[in-house]
Amino acid sequence: MKTYFSGVLFLLLMVSCVISHEKKEEAPTDDPVEEKAVSDYNPEAKLEELGIELSTPSAPVANYVNAVRTGNLIFMAGKGPLQSNGENITGKIGADLSIEEGYYAARVTAINQLSVLKAELGDLSKVKRIVKVLGMVNATPDFTDHPKVINGYSDLMVAVFGEKGKHARAAVGMGSLPSDIAVEIEMIVEVE
Repeated sequence: MKTYFSGVLFLLLMVSCVISHEKKEEAPTDDPVEEKAVSDYNPEAKLEELGIELSTPSAPVANYVNAVRTGNLIFMAGKGPLQSNGENITGKIGADLSIEEGYYAARVTAINQLSVLKAELGDLSKVKRIVKVLGMVNATPDFTDHPKVINGYSDLMVAVFGEKGKHARAAVGMGSLPSDIAVEIEMIVEVE
């Protein structure tokens, strides 16, 4: 009986190895679509196409840094919607600001984070993946559309990085945020 089961086990192992070997041989080695996607990856050209100019990142306002790299991950500190005129977009979504205004504030925050990322990497094409985004919305207690606000951030990441810009995310409401900013957003990025 043991010999019978040993023989069956050996036969199954051999079949598994043959199937695995055949699958490896079937895999295309030169996929022109994949090669084109890689060669078309140019986040900075995409920013230019979108009419977005990155700025010099603002300095931290306390005892922290804008980004910390560990291995191939960059953990980015929370940023807010500081506009090019030097003023933050402030107020509570659901009282002072509409969802659309919150979406715009999140988009401005995304541009600020991309400025930090560019300063950190030198070249945004080194981004392998936007991994995780935490979006905090300064909102009234009864406001429940936090994801619609943080979409302003997420939509820009996907517009700039394509598939590599799709990320895990949390969008949560806060009773207040520093200096009454409308949103604060942090992210984790995988890089080359």
